[in-house]
Amino acid sequence: MKQGLKVAVAAFSFAALIATNTHAAGLKAEVLHWWTSGGQAAGVRVLADAYAKAGGEWVDNAIANPEQARSIGINRVVSGDPPTMMQMNAGKQFDELVDQGLLRNLDAIADAEGWRKVLPADVLDAVSRNGHIYAVPVGLQTPNWLWYNKAIFQKNGLTEPTTWDQFFADADKLKQAGVIPLAVGAQPPWINQLFNGVLVGAGGQDVYLKIMRDKDADAVKSPAFLNAAKTFSRLRDYIDPGSPNRSFNEAAAMIIRGTAGMHIMGDWEKGEFNVAGLTAGKDYGCVVGMGDQTFLTDSNVFVMPVTQNPDTEKAQDILAKMLLSKDVQIAFNNKKGNLPVRTDIDPSTLDACAQIGIKVLQDPKKQLPGPDWLATPDMLNSLEDVNVEFWASKTMTPEQFADKYAAVVAKFKE
Repeated sequence: MKQGLKVAVAAFSFAALIATNTHAAGLKAEVLHWWTSGGQAAGVRVLADAYAKAGGEWVDNAIANPEQARSIGINRVVSGDPPTMMQMNAGKQFDELVDQGLLRNLDAIADAEGWRKVLPADVLDAVSRNGHIYAVPVGLQTPNWLWYNKAIFQKNGLTEPTTWDQFFADADKLKQAGVIPLAVGAQPPWINQLFNGVLVGAGGQDVYLKIMRDKDADAVKSPAFLNAAKTFSRLRDYIDPGSPNRSFNEAAAMIIRGTAGMHIMGDWEKGEFNVAGLTAGKDYGCVVGMGDQTFLTDSNVFVMPVTQNPDTEKAQDILAKMLLSKDVQIAFNNKKGNLPVRTDIDPSTLDACAQIGIKVLQDPKKQLPGPDWLATPDMLNSLEDVNVEFWASKTMTPEQFADKYAAVVAKFKE
């Protein structure tokens, strides 16, 4: 993508790149994001309502596929027709836009609002480039939560699993009882995310960091990685035939209805439970990081494209301040299911599962930066292809999978 972006930028004058956003009038703000499920949409409504109270008009531009949303947003920024604000993941996804001078430096707002005093250091690093802040984080999340239906567990005499041995023992009992043990939405992003969680939980923090951070292909050939690959492969024994192309919220509905016992998915799953009227700790249980209880940190952020329209810039200023206000942080993350990114939020304002997440985050040894913080989109997309191929294959061995995975890692070694 880097070369393509440079070519596109060269095709337009700098004036065109920062041209007036013709879609903005007054305090209208076009917000491009990928939050479209029930729980996610409930979170968006919190943001839209808060912006309206601040005097603005939220113009919603929701695109369900995250990769497509990012691609469309980047193309619009490059072509001089940017949205007022657009969603990204914290990490390397917006590096090139910063390098090309296409995103606003938010230091002035950050200093006025005291962001550096209330944001975790690793989050500040993930939204900063060369000491300057270019994105507004809205919540902390980890993709490797285990969610389970408490009624099903109680009916079958199961206890909450924290190790993979316990997980598979519970899965066997559910299978014998005629319950789908593991709900899986086998769309590529969710399969990729599932493997990353297994890599940490069954392979360990060390091998994960050697691969994602250090690009060490030899780590892929280690016994730890093979254990992760075998664990990942074994999960397929506990899914149902309807998993291919199922969305994450459809898999969440299986937990809600009680047709499946467990689901491994990010905090946003909780938003679906909220919409269904379920209560954390009562109707469903939650475990951070199956295997070793590691919080694989990720954060959704919003970036503000450069503009010469003073009304658009004013709208961006209001949005940035609003997104990190205490009230919005609590209301938004309680709806969507994430953890507030501010460190000064009272945990008692959060649900039972969020409080578990906050407790885990108090232990630095249980925190890891997510893949987006460590590797480029190109590398992660290539690894996703390999993970999806292995999951779908009936013949590929864990060793063959490791060879393919190692080849990708070696390709991106600097």
